[in-house]
Amino acid sequence: MPNIKSAKKRVLISKMENARNRAAKTALKTKIKKFDAALAAGGDASKSALGDAVSAIDKAAAKGVLHKNTAARKKSQMAKKLNQAN
Repeated sequence: MPNIKSAKKRVLISKMENARNRAAKTALKTKIKKFDAALAAGGDASKSALGDAVSAIDKAAAKGVLHKNTAARKKSQMAKKLNQAN
């Protein structure tokens, strides 16, 4: 544990930010898994699931949880999966 007051604050802040980022990544992975499940099931549900997942990816990228190129790659891969399924 650090002795300097500002360093102690940074430790606490980094723990909070880490927890927030972990929660955001978990929620994002859940949306992506829901898209994969909807795609496997077929039907129109996969298009709405894609919209939800893309929205979640964009929000994660805006918050800095994901890099913008990672977000673009994930969205592209999911769109490609959807197009190949149809």
